[in-house]
Amino acid sequence: MIPFNFDYYKPSSIEHAVKWFQLLQKQGKNPVYYAGGTEIITWARTHAIHPGAVIDLKAIPACNVMELNKDQLVIGACVTLSAISAANLFELLSETASGVADQTARNKITLGGNICGKIYYREAVLPLLLANTRMVIAGIQGIREASIHLVFSQQLRLENGEFLVQTRTDRSYLSLPFIHYKKRQIGSIGYPLVTVAALKKENQIHTAYSGVCSFPFRSAVIDHTLNDSSIPLAARIEKAIGQLPAPLLHNVEGSAPYREFVLKQTMADAVHSLESR
Repeated sequence: MIPFNFDYYKPSSIEHAVKWFQLLQKQGKNPVYYAGGTEIITWARTHAIHPGAVIDLKAIPACNVMELNKDQLVIGACVTLSAISAANLFELLSETASGVADQTARNKITLGGNICGKIYYREAVLPLLLANTRMVIAGIQGIREASIHLVFSQQLRLENGEFLVQTRTDRSYLSLPFIHYKKRQIGSIGYPLVTVAALKKENQIHTAYSGVCSFPFRSAVIDHTLNDSSIPLAARIEKAIGQLPAPLLHNVEGSAPYREFVLKQTMADAVHSLESR
């Protein structure tokens, strides 16, 4: 239970959602957009956030789309990770989504909520970074579409009052060779020590990571290093570790030295697997 009162709104269109946000903000309500709500509820219970109003996006049709059209896979921000896994339209995304939390939680966690969350891991973004997905974002200026690489840097960079409506992924990425490894210290459920997702396109391996640093990321510099077959794989991996965009995480899931050990092994497994395909 959330230990304070708040106003609840459930608009049926993008335009109404944006207008409600503006109005509620002017009233000092500190509104937040709500999709699956798992993270909002968690933070609100601990008083880490204290919204006076919640705008539920689940009644907006565009936020609930999941379809393959001629050229793209379109997934609405309010589609749950369980639904994405079950549909299996993008196998790497499906496999990545199925590794997040447990089944009960995945029935509530949405694609948009996972991407826009504040926790370190946000693993559902990894396949989208690899597939150069385009993000559809709504706000006071209307609806815009941008490459994920222009709007996601450590987190999704939204302007005040904006929210994620959909992701759009070129169909050509959906059937590429891929790997997905999620390494935990203990058990099959929980946060990762290391998650590595990778695609192979035009004989080049592209990688993305969660659990390694305090944010999910893809690095062109690391990819260039791992694809440099002129040097031994062990040397490539050692060099790639030196190119991480931030310090290795050190937390209850595992120490930084242990994470580095697991990351090196996982990088080697990923490259070995995809080089032969």
